[in-house]
Amino acid sequence: MVRKKIDNRVRVLIENGVARRHRSFFVIVGKRARDQVNILHHMLSKAQVRARPNVLWCYKRELGFNAHRKKKMKRIKKAAASGTLDIDEDDTFGTFIASTNIRFCYYNETHKILGNTFGMCVLQDFSAITPNLLARTIETVEGGGVVAILLQEVDSLKQLYTLAMDVHDRFRTESHSEVVARFNERFILSLTSCSTCMVVDDQLNVLPSSSAVLNIEKEEIESAEDSELDELKLSMAETQPVGSLITLCKTLDQAEALLKFIDVISEKTLRFTVSLTAARGRGKSAALGLAIAAAIEFGYSNIFVTAPSPENVKTLFQFIYKGFDALKFEEHTDYSLVQSSNPNFNKAVIRVNVFREHRQTIQYIKPTDAAMLGQAELLVVDEAASIALPVVKSLFGPYLVFLSSTISGYEGTGRSLSLKLLAQLRQQSSLVGPDTEASKVAESVSRSLSEVTLKESIRYGSGDPVEQWLYNLLCLDCDTVPRVMGGCPLPDSCNLFYVNRDTLFSYHSASEEFLRRVMSIYVSAHYKNSPNDLQLLSDAPAHHVFVLLPPVDITNNALPEILVVIQIALEGEIPETEVDKQLSRGKRAAGDLIPWTVSQQFQDSNFASLAGARIVRIATHPEYQRMGFGLKALELLEKYFGGEFVSLDENAAKSSVSPKTKLPPLLSKLEERPCEKLDYIGVSFGLTSELFRFWKKRGMLPLYVRQTSNELTGEYTCIMAKPLQSSSQTEWCRQFNRDFQRRFVSLLSFEFRSFTPQLALNVLYQKGDSCEHDLTSDKLAYFFTPYDLKRLELYSKNMADYHLILDLVTVLARLYFNHEMKVALSGIQATILLSVGLQNRSIDDTAAQIQLPATQVLAVFCKIISKFSAAFSQILSEKYGAALDAAQRSTAVVVEEMEPTDQTLEQDLTEAGNEISEKWRQETNELRMSENKIRKFEKKVETGDWSTALEVSRVKGSLDSISVPRTKRTSDIDVKTPPAKFAKQKPGKSGGVKKKKFSKN
Repeated sequence: MVRKKIDNRVRVLIENGVARRHRSFFVIVGKRARDQVNILHHMLSKAQVRARPNVLWCYKRELGFNAHRKKKMKRIKKAAASGTLDIDEDDTFGTFIASTNIRFCYYNETHKILGNTFGMCVLQDFSAITPNLLARTIETVEGGGVVAILLQEVDSLKQLYTLAMDVHDRFRTESHSEVVARFNERFILSLTSCSTCMVVDDQLNVLPSSSAVLNIEKEEIESAEDSELDELKLSMAETQPVGSLITLCKTLDQAEALLKFIDVISEKTLRFTVSLTAARGRGKSAALGLAIAAAIEFGYSNIFVTAPSPENVKTLFQFIYKGFDALKFEEHTDYSLVQSSNPNFNKAVIRVNVFREHRQTIQYIKPTDAAMLGQAELLVVDEAASIALPVVKSLFGPYLVFLSSTISGYEGTGRSLSLKLLAQLRQQSSLVGPDTEASKVAESVSRSLSEVTLKESIRYGSGDPVEQWLYNLLCLDCDTVPRVMGGCPLPDSCNLFYVNRDTLFSYHSASEEFLRRVMSIYVSAHYKNSPNDLQLLSDAPAHHVFVLLPPVDITNNALPEILVVIQIALEGEIPETEVDKQLSRGKRAAGDLIPWTVSQQFQDSNFASLAGARIVRIATHPEYQRMGFGLKALELLEKYFGGEFVSLDENAAKSSVSPKTKLPPLLSKLEERPCEKLDYIGVSFGLTSELFRFWKKRGMLPLYVRQTSNELTGEYTCIMAKPLQSSSQTEWCRQFNRDFQRRFVSLLSFEFRSFTPQLALNVLYQKGDSCEHDLTSDKLAYFFTPYDLKRLELYSKNMADYHLILDLVTVLARLYFNHEMKVALSGIQATILLSVGLQNRSIDDTAAQIQLPATQVLAVFCKIISKFSAAFSQILSEKYGAALDAAQRSTAVVVEEMEPTDQTLEQDLTEAGNEISEKWRQETNELRMSENKIRKFEKKVETGDWSTALEVSRVKGSLDSISVPRTKRTSDIDVKTPPAKFAKQKPGKSGGVKKKKFSKN
């Protein structure tokens, strides 16, 4: 093997890094870059006076070793384990493998290395690296270590400008497929700002990348002492167990954090939370481990530790052992360890049994095993940002809780822990006050919060150039927003500008400052921030950036202040054939979130052919929130895509390739850039009441709410859209919204039952909604029987309990919220109807949700039923009224068919009288003709006969009938006038004539 002298600057750079406790950064270009790793590791081992540093080797799929090398690695490891290894001096790679502790890790499994520390980190397969992976892996390297990036795919750094990254496949869409690798260009240019970064080829020849590595000389570094930390350790030396544990602290911040933990532990107060937040390498896990050792000394029996993986708490358990050693605990005598038998956890410790004075346990549990915390006294959550926010909330209970997490954003939920969970805990903690009855009630349900922050680095020395380079590249330290010095302008006086991304990511000093301001506003306003968002903003071809600026003074040479930042993504314009093909297979392409989701939900392939813009993010400066600037920026954006800003520059649409020395302007007025022709503007966000009201103010309509919550935040994704006035198709949005409302009403009793009634009502209610088809009597009979209507009427009169009509409330709510009947309900009445009828909540649960007494809720509920009962009565009254009107109309038709008479009423009466007289005369003539027959019935009574008859009847004692003799003849009767009455006579039994009987009266 031919030996070659290596440039001395490589060795000096590593030695200076070890002396300063700074990391050395190497970018190795060439196909044989992997073979130089063992040489750098050998230099690092010689520079450090301790054991050989362990190595983290990250790759995408394959290590790249051929079959011969794989077999050789197995043989060398087997021989090294048996002690029969014969090292060949020429095989340096085999020696490196055999004598070094190497952790090989896939890029998609790098979340398992959080909380671990390595002496060297090797990153190969550059095309698979993302900003998140870059930060996650580099930050595990300790001070004095080496970071090596292998660029085996390229022969020169310039080829990175056109290197296709794996993440670019997710950025491409149907209508936007050309990706510009702006992030790679900025990455290469940023290497010049790192003084400990050296670019070498695959023979370790130094390439001219920056002037910082031209002349590197060895430096003598004097060890610095922390006088304040020493004084603190000396003052606490006599206080045990604090004095023994604090000697293990490396910085003053860590010592103060440990004192806070011990102070809370000694009080043994339930429902107390201590949050420990810091950047990487500040000693968070070490402080937690020492705090757990102190809790064991204070007599805590059940201590639980949780993290995404047992490997994440490896450092924490190591410092528990160190704490036990400082407290004079003996392994096997005072405590024992239990390792995991799961091969995926690499024999990580999951349990510590302590039996010095009494049985005590330190147990690792999965974050989802909250049910095991019934007897917990202390819960420690490490790497909390990597755990889903709802899961973290479920871990809280009546015991002490220690939270530890980074807030830089490249772990899981990023800043959701600080912006959501900690903000909620701060609000609960503020409710607890001394000496008040309300505070006692609040204290029983809330938690007290204490926050601790670590700023001083432990893993590596302060002022590490690699840390500064990484933070500048990924904008990890943009957590403070610069104050606006120009005062507060009126929203109407502000203007919206388009940001040129080529200039923004050109690594120019002014562009970098502007980019940091943009990212700082993002970080302050959004909790879902990560370094990957920076690459999305720079490389995604469909994304664009707009900023709202106050009136700009052209005489001022400073950068303008940013009030609002809007990031949009152009979507749609997908061929219908492609949509039908994907939907028939049950799949969807990457990107185009709104077109694919809406087309799949409504099975409408025409929608995907429309062009739209999805608002990815909108962030307002913290000092100008809730002042109308965000709505003003959206208004100007809608006008811009609506064609109201006409570009007067004929050459504005022409693109020209120019050298980077002549960059285009960073900011452009909307009139200077022609807009894309769009049909709608949409947005996708995590559904909350505040955000929904904000988008609703701009006239957007909800089209979709995901039925499963987000794993990280626990929120439900909502999609809203608004058609632009310039579009020829606008009716689709209203139709989709009506269909969504109908489906949302049905789903409120399932997954959406967890929504607050106020939020659900806000989603359902849209301005301008009206009842299109009023409820008819036939439909009423379909939904309700007469017995149902009688029950409603009975309850409306307070003559029955509400349980009697509880089965009907769901039908009433569906009729009302589906706009099938007209009933005027107030906001509180609609909220209660939705909660009881659609979400199937009880009256007590509803009262707790809307924060009203249950009696008041019942009173309002009775008014709701009364209104429905009155409406049903009105419908039935209209039905019967319509039937009566129909009968009257039929009678009127008959009357209209009668003809008027030809004579007057007097003539008509005279004619009728004459007819009756004529009829009487005819009857009289008939009597005259039968005179002989009538004569035998005639009677003539004299006065004396009448008196005699009366006397005889009085003697007999009965005046009911009187008999008189017959004397009068028929001829005496006046036939000219009709008689008053004719009496019908019947013949007697003997054939004679029966006497006529007269009544007494």
